Amino acid sequence: MSGRQTTHLATRLMTAQALVIAVGAIALLVTAAAVAPGLFHNHLGEIGGDSPAVAHHAEEAFASSFAVAISVATAVSLMAAGLVSWFLVRRLARPVEELAAAAESVASGTYDVTVPDAAFSSELQQLSSSFGHMAARLAETESSRTRLLADLAHEVRTPLATLEAYIDALEDGVVPNEPAAYTTMRSQVSRLRRLATDLREAAAANEHALNLSFAAVDPGEAAAGAMAAALPRYAAKGVSLDMPAAPSGLVVRADAERLQQVLANLLDNALRHTPAGGHVSVVVSHDAGGTTDITVTDNGEGIPRDHVAQVFERFHRVDPSRATNDGSGSGLGLTIARAIITDHGGSLTAKSAGLSCGSTFTVALPSQPATKAI
Repeated sequence: MSGRQTTHLATRLMTAQALVIAVGAIALLVTAAAVAPGLFHNHLGEIGGDSPAVAHHAEEAFASSFAVAISVATAVSLMAAGLVSWFLVRRLARPVEELAAAAESVASGTYDVTVPDAAFSSELQQLSSSFGHMAARLAETESSRTRLLADLAHEVRTPLATLEAYIDALEDGVVPNEPAAYTTMRSQVSRLRRLATDLREAAAANEHALNLSFAAVDPGEAAAGAMAAALPRYAAKGVSLDMPAAPSGLVVRADAERLQQVLANLLDNALRHTPAGGHVSVVVSHDAGGTTDITVTDNGEGIPRDHVAQVFERFHRVDPSRATNDGSGSGLGLTIARAIITDHGGSLTAKSAGLSCGSTFTVALPSQPATKAI
């Protein structure tokens, strides 16, 4: 910042107003002094004021009364103009000064600021409202960043600790140098790689930078493809997976690969929270409101009612003590899935009657006519 001392906005505005008023007053005085006496002399001659003494006396009286009237009028006008200008300047400068102070606080990292209610004009009110919204968004972003760093540190800690323990055990000869040890370490490395990939995907999704390639997609075929890819994992765990026949002629405008990714995340999530012997179903239907719904329903662990709205947050877990120690998920799948569907102009919602009651995730996408080129 420059060391030069700057002048307050109110001082500058008042100086400018005073200058305008002074120029106006001088212009009035000069014009009146130059024009009025000549006009008076002419009119006096027209009414027959031929006597020099009478004319001289009348002109002196006019000049005296004119000077007094102009002086009083000028003084009153200057005072009135000054008071009005001072009032307007204060009404204008005060919210600007308060906004400047709030901006300085935000710049220093303090986002909980009081934004002035600048009701003086619609422009200032809009500026004040926009600044308040910006401060709130910055506070939300900072809070989200802090939570993300804390959650990320928590997620990375377990695989790193496992790798460190195995390396130390191998060096000390506590764990035999066998394929099983390397398999465990590779699984932890894969978990870290998956976490890094999902973090990159989540950041791109939140910034709407996924570079989606839209085309006409049959939602039934997309759901069937995701099911086919997930069936081996379901069979290995002993969880059944089925899908009734989808209605024919349904078309959605979507990125086929990203839609498959969303459905894969939902199926993986259902598998993680459904015990052996459980059941997961996928249903594709057409809603009367003009949307195509793809629902994934399981009869597994369920979600507490007060956690339903939070399951799409990064690294959120219903039971923190079960923090993916099996490496089965990064905690970002649902976050990424919702961001992708939002970029499709649709919605992804969760519903559950509570713990041990299963859960349902619904992807809703705008339907398109089957014959419409997309």
